[in-house]
Amino acid sequence: MKKILFILCLVFVFSCNKENKAPTVAENKQENEIASSEKSRVAINYSDYYKEAEQYCKKNNLNQSKFILIDLGIHSGYKRFFVYDFKKKEVLKSYMVSHGCGDNQWGRTSSKEKPQISNEFDSHCSSVGKYVILDRGVSQWGIKVNYVLQGKDKTNSNARSRAIVLHSWDAISDSEVYPEGTPEGWGCPAVSNESMKEIDELLKTNEKVLMWIIKS
Repeated sequence: MKKILFILCLVFVFSCNKENKAPTVAENKQENEIASSEKSRVAINYSDYYKEAEQYCKKNNLNQSKFILIDLGIHSGYKRFFVYDFKKKEVLKSYMVSHGCGDNQWGRTSSKEKPQISNEFDSHCSSVGKYVILDRGVSQWGIKVNYVLQGKDKTNSNARSRAIVLHSWDAISDSEVYPEGTPEGWGCPAVSNESMKEIDELLKTNEKVLMWIIKS
């Protein structure tokens, strides 16, 4: 009888330990989501862009402390607005940023993986190329602050005429939303309100900052 009770106790203890170690459905789902997210994000080496940006700023008498790189080749659900420090040689901050909707509906996320690029009027597209961030102005969006962008390349020469400015937008998230995308506007690089507060402080103390929009 004692032997039978002992065996039953061992079976009970073993089953409890096995049950405690088994992952829950929520844990499995979370692990799968993390793995999926990690596979979807591709590491990109921007060192050549950093070097070229530094040389460009020196040659054109622009801010030689910091510059902004935006990579529209990255899924819009990820942070792809990078503030780079030339002296520290590192990215100080990264933010979410929108791109233009193009032929798609405004405010949706139809082109979250492959944004349309254009310098044409009424295209509602983002334009790649180098910009100089100029005057601080009043916006009807977000925290009511914007910055004028002067396109310096053939690919973005119409930026000022198209009223392409840096501003914030209530629809933009502070955090990454992948696999969802960021709402699309009419071509302006728009960031979240909280992000714009930080960027505004940076730009108020750093004049003639280079913004380079690429599509890797």
